[in-house]
Amino acid sequence: MKHILQNPWRLLLAINAAVVAGVFAHKIQLPPYVPYIHLIVDYHFGFIKRALIGAIVALFTDKVPVWLVFALGGVTWLVTSGLYARLFQKTFGFSARTLPLFVFIAGSPFFLKNFMHTLGHFDIYGCALAIILLLMPAGSLLFVATAALFSIILVLIHHIHLLMYVPTIITIVVTRHYLAYGLNRGNVAFGIIAFVLVSALFFAAQFLGTMPIPEADFVAYLKTRMVDPSRTDLLQFAYIWYQPLAKEISDTWGRLPHNSLGIPVFALLIWLHTPLWRYFASLIGALANEMHRRLVIAALIGISLAYLVMFAMVFDYSRWISNWAVCMFLILHAVKMLPAKQDTAPIPAEDQKTNIFGLIITLIPRVGIVRPF
Repeated sequence: MKHILQNPWRLLLAINAAVVAGVFAHKIQLPPYVPYIHLIVDYHFGFIKRALIGAIVALFTDKVPVWLVFALGGVTWLVTSGLYARLFQKTFGFSARTLPLFVFIAGSPFFLKNFMHTLGHFDIYGCALAIILLLMPAGSLLFVATAALFSIILVLIHHIHLLMYVPTIITIVVTRHYLAYGLNRGNVAFGIIAFVLVSALFFAAQFLGTMPIPEADFVAYLKTRMVDPSRTDLLQFAYIWYQPLAKEISDTWGRLPHNSLGIPVFALLIWLHTPLWRYFASLIGALANEMHRRLVIAALIGISLAYLVMFAMVFDYSRWISNWAVCMFLILHAVKMLPAKQDTAPIPAEDQKTNIFGLIITLIPRVGIVRPF
């Protein structure tokens, strides 16, 4: 018993698995409003925003059952979890020495547990594709092309990915390809063209991707894609395919006084990850190249600024802060892959304060969608 109290990380890992199961059991009891409608919206009426997943589903079935939200979301969650486990093994390896780091990342309420709570939402696709880029070889232009393709896919899934995960993908490309293999006219030109194409697609989706028919006709079509057309409650968010950016910003700022009450909670959750942030800072400080350190810090600031813009535009604050933390976790892996002048000491496995922080973040089941918890 004394040994467990001094080194509880295996136990915390088991508790995290139980918490994930509990979050899933709770999730399947909730109506999948937004995730369901994303499965039945496609390109039937031409190019529109947020339609790629529904278009892919339409290739396989004309009628979409509600359970498909949980099946598709569950498979995506399992794949992402497996990919992250492989990434951690590749970057750090699994051992008693690295177990606290794994618990702080994989067991964070920002990460896999919150992805389970937001099962069916589009956030996790950005995380999964970014992990693939961290796993695949990065020495050729194929890597840059794959990153561009992934970014295009994400923007077609939801254009807000340009702010949510594309900056992290760009950072991964820069650290793994351009910093590791150098700059030349060809790869720089290719990267610039790719960035311009992804940005142009974003503006097309944002400003030209509105549904071109009246909302009543749109809802009538969606009912033809439903196994149970009487579930009109699942169509209550059809308006988002008509809502202009100005209305989204207006709604966000209208809710700001109430939603901002959660900011101290977000700050507390971030503070509970202090051992992880200290380790991350040590990794950056140990980089062998001063330019690499400066670029990594600039990238972290850039990613954070992109999320700040999202906070001003859309009010799903709990999701945004959670995905920001996930991006930090992924960049940590990218930094670890850069040349270092010295080894970085791991998160201490028997430090009492670290153990307490690890226990607290293990017991927090999720961060939420809009407001904390």
